[in-house]
Amino acid sequence: MKIYIVYDSEAGHTEQLARSIFRGAESIEGAEVFINHVKKANVKDLEEMDAIIWGCPGHFGTISSGMKEWIDKLGFLWANGTLVDKIGAVFCTTATIHGGIEATLLNLITPMLHQGMMIVGLPANIPENALYGSYYGIGVTSPVEDTHDALSHSLFTKGLKLGEALGMRVANAAAIYAAGKKAQGAI
Repeated sequence: MKIYIVYDSEAGHTEQLARSIFRGAESIEGAEVFINHVKKANVKDLEEMDAIIWGCPGHFGTISSGMKEWIDKLGFLWANGTLVDKIGAVFCTTATIHGGIEATLLNLITPMLHQGMMIVGLPANIPENALYGSYYGIGVTSPVEDTHDALSHSLFTKGLKLGEALGMRVANAAAIYAAGKKAQGAI
C-alpha cells in the first residue's frame, strides 16, 4: 500500500514530526511511504495513494498559508471523486501548549471530509496519547527556537513518539482496508 505524507514547515519542527510519522508508517510491512514538502508535492500523486497524511504549523488556530494553497489545488480531484474512500490523517505543530492545536487539526480534516476520505486519528488506549495528544490527529507543542525550557522539549519529544504511532496506525488501517477491498472483489 502507498502512503503519502505532505507537510509545510517553517522552523523545521513540523518536518521533524512528518519524518516521525514516516518512520512509523514505513515500519509496517508492505508500506511504501513517500514524503514531500508542500512546495515539492504534486497533488496528482495523490491519485495513486491508499492513504494520505498532511500537516503544517498552526497559525492562530488554523492551517498555514502554504498548506492552504496546496489543498486549494485539490478541486479537480474532488470533482472526479478521486480521493473518495482513501485513508486520511492529519498533524500540526504550535509554539504554545494551547496554541490552537485542535482547531488546526479540525481545519486540516475538513478538506479530507469534503474529498470523501476516511479519517484515522489516535485513540486514548495508545499509551503515548493517554495524557498528551489529540484524538483528531497529532498536535505537538514545539519549543521556541533557542529556548532551553525542559517542558517544551519534553512535550516535543513525546509528540514525535505520537507521530510514529500515527504513522503505524494509518499504515495498518490502509492495509486492512486494502485487504477488505481485495477480498470483496474476490466474492
